[in-house]
Amino acid sequence: MRTNDTNEKLIYPELSYLITGACFHAHNALGRYARERQYADALEREFKLLHIPYRREYNIGTTGNRLDFVIQDVIVLEIKAKPVITREDYYQVQRYLQALHCKLALLVNSRNRYLKPTRIVKIDTEARRKFV
Repeated sequence: MRTNDTNEKLIYPELSYLITGACFHAHNALGRYARERQYADALEREFKLLHIPYRREYNIGTTGNRLDFVIQDVIVLEIKAKPVITREDYYQVQRYLQALHCKLALLVNSRNRYLKPTRIVKIDTEARRKFV
């Protein structure tokens, strides 16, 4: 397999690379002990500088759920500022993907010493039912 083939299998590689870079920049500027809202404010400034269209604190229908960012209406960005990401955090992001019909989400825990954005791909519920 050629090295270029791996990029073809990634979902939105260029956009997710820009978003990840903005996350690293915000994390480097604020450190690891800022609040989630401060990271979101810093990311919003980065997105404006990079001319990346986004929606912040987007309400999902009438569920009362509000996600942190939707980038170009294709990528969900969920920010956490807590000691550990839990399984429930992954489930929460997966529900956001299902509700918005997006394929990709980035889950970022800014409390980590070294930022490690996690790519979460939407689970195809129809395909999953066939195998269960």
